[in-house]
Amino acid sequence: MTIVLASLSAARRTMLTAAGVIYDAVAAGVDEEAAKQALRADGLAARDLADALAELKAVRISARRPGDLVLGCDQTLALDDGTMLDKPGTALAEQLRLLSGRTHSLYSAIVAAENGQPIWRSVDRVKLTVRPLSEVFIADYVLQEGEFVAGCVGGYRIEGLGAQLFSKIEGSHFTILGLPLLQLLDWLRSRGMMPS
Repeated sequence: MTIVLASLSAARRTMLTAAGVIYDAVAAGVDEEAAKQALRADGLAARDLADALAELKAVRISARRPGDLVLGCDQTLALDDGTMLDKPGTALAEQLRLLSGRTHSLYSAIVAAENGQPIWRSVDRVKLTVRPLSEVFIADYVLQEGEFVAGCVGGYRIEGLGAQLFSKIEGSHFTILGLPLLQLLDWLRSRGMMPS
């Protein structure tokens, strides 16, 4: 049985490789924006949205890879008032202004699927407090990081200059990077797919 990551995310691939997981990586092949809109129309909260999108990705690839174990992942971000934010694209400065001086929750979900059916899932939450950001800092951050974080939920890479945004973080670094890694490794060991 091959482990398949239904994501080409560099951060997720780096985590799995560093943790000694042997896997293939493939694009999920899901229209994420259309799926998000449909699921949001159903009233899903941020946590459940991340879980549903991760399942969609895992099941989609799993149906085409019988006998393999497919891992689908997704992340969502909700402000302290429940407002969900997406990848900022060209609106990074505006999104940073929204995050400035506030706490938000970042949810990372992973779903494992076999033969087109979900068989395991985990959703982890991290609370992040963004310090008050000056306009000078925001402009400089956009200039330095904009092209790298336009496609990142929240508009930051915690492993880079994004670390400067925060005054407090409660939760797992792995979850911020996009994968509840410790939970996944524990589950893979329970299945005998990694040494215990």
